[in-house]
Amino acid sequence: MEKSNMNECATQGCGSDKKHLKGICCNVRNCEYHDCETHCTAPEIAVGPSSAQSSADTACATFKQKQM
Repeated sequence: MEKSNMNECATQGCGSDKKHLKGICCNVRNCEYHDCETHCTAPEIAVGPSSAQSSADTACATFKQKQM
C-alpha cells in the first residue's frame, strides 16, 4: 500500500480489520465499504439497474458515501 493511502486509511478508519468480499474489486475510495486498497467490505452488494444494456449502464446500489 502506498504511504499516502496508509495515512488516508489511518485517518478515515478503514483497513484490514474489515472482512473483504471475495472476488469483488472496488476502487471507489469515497465509499463507506472501501478498504483503502481495492476491496469491498460490505456484507453484500447489489448491482443495477435491471434495465442495463452494458457494463457502462450499471452501478453499485450498495454505495454509501463515506462520512469525512
